Amino acid sequence: MQNPRSTTDAPGFLGLGGLRLSRRGRVVIAALVLLVLVAAGLVGQRAVADAPGSGVEVRLHTVQPGETLWQYARSVRDTGDDLRDVVADLRQLNGLTTAELQAGQVVLLPED
Repeated sequence: MQNPRSTTDAPGFLGLGGLRLSRRGRVVIAALVLLVLVAAGLVGQRAVADAPGSGVEVRLHTVQPGETLWQYARSVRDTGDDLRDVVADLRQLNGLTTAELQAGQVVLLPED
């Protein structure tokens, strides 16, 4: 009668057979797992810190012939604000890729 193969002779997972980790190996594995968890925690914290700011009250406005986004920016900007920044904010608010507007287009403008 043949002896069945012992667990030390078996190829096992990834061909590692009866391989066992030493205490040092277990410490290294635990340290790597801890490092991955800390890294994941730091990424999660940054995502929370980038949450959107407070909402802006807006009104709908239908663009009339000859009106521009720059004119709207002048009318809604606060004293000292750079007009280019206000135009960029209006573009972002309306999801526009350029500052060009078409007559009849509806845009969102911040309430005064």
